[in-house]
Parts: sequence; structure tokens; C-alpha cells
Amino acid sequence: MLAHKPVLRGERVVLRPFRPEDVPALWRMLHEPECMRLTGSRTTFPREAVEAWYAGRNEAPDRLDLAIADAATDACLGEVVLNEYAPHDRACNFRISLAGPELFGRGLGTEATRLMLGHAFETVGLHRVGLEVYDFNPRARRAYEKAGFVTEGVRRQVLLWEGTWYDSVVMSVLAPEWAALNGRPLAAASRPGPRY
Repeated sequence: MLAHKPVLRGERVVLRPFRPEDVPALWRMLHEPECMRLTGSRTTFPREAVEAWYAGRNEAPDRLDLAIADAATDACLGEVVLNEYAPHDRACNFRISLAGPELFGRGLGTEATRLMLGHAFETVGLHRVGLEVYDFNPRARRAYEKAGFVTEGVRRQVLLWEGTWYDSVVMSVLAPEWAALNGRPLAAASRPGPRY
């Protein structure tokens, strides 16, 4: 279900398969200090490893990784991912990262999140999409809430960053919630039906 890598068009962003020319922006994203802090990442990667990783994303059958591209220029702005696919439960994890702080607070992440959730529920037929976000990132939490995510709970003190412990907020959105929020039909697999 996630093997197909679509192109999803919004007003300001397009989600599309990765291209070799995206690697400089993605490498920068993986090494930019604020991006690393927001994702709790401590590892840096050689350029060749980043090239190899993103070269393989378009072939992965069990996850959907797409570049977030500027709708006007096609420049890579980051990535959006559905991973940790549980086919029997029709559930996935969601993550998103923009390529630098200059892209934050402009609604690009919210639009990309909504595009990916629309695909997840209306085309793929997922029932649940979940995520975790660190409690020091209220901007991301607001973006997720705008897209329909609700808080399920908190995992306490999961990240030690520069001597301080931080919690992780667990959030999810369900297919019926998405449909109610957006007034759009769900894929047949997302609709309630007989239990087997």
C-alpha cells in the first residue's frame, strides 16, 4: 500500500518522490543544529550515506518518504514520512522535518502534513496515524493540531538534551476524525466494516 510514491499537490508545497538534486537540502536539514534539536538527533552522516539513503526511499515498499518541494520553484524544503507501517492495524507513524529554521512558522509543515494525511486516509486506507513530538516544540504541536492530531498522552523524560530532561507528547489522528474535520470521503479500507 505504501510502495506507490505519489505526487501530492497543495497550494504552496508539493510532496513528491526524492531526486538526486534534493540531497544538498536534505544533508543540510540533517546537520542543521535547530533541526537536530527538534528531532532529538545526535548523529551526523557523511554525504555519501545521505545520498544512498534518499536514493533508496523511492523503492521502499513498507513506508512512504516524500520530499516537500516548493510549489513554485520545486526546491526541496524537507521531508514527510509515513513509516512503522502496521498493515493488520492499518496504522503508521508520521514524521516531518523542514530543511531549516527559515522555513518554520510559515504554514509549510501544516500544509505538507494535511496533504500526507489526506493521502493516508483517503487513498491508502489507513485508520490511524500517530506521532511523537518533544514538549519544547509547541509550534509543531500547534501545526499537528491544525491538521487534526489530538494528544493521547505524555512519555515522561525521554530525551536528555544539553543537561535537561524533556517529555515526548504522543498524538494521533483517526480516519473518522479526519473525515469529520475535512468533509472528504475515506478510502474503502478506512471505513468501518465487518470485523474478522
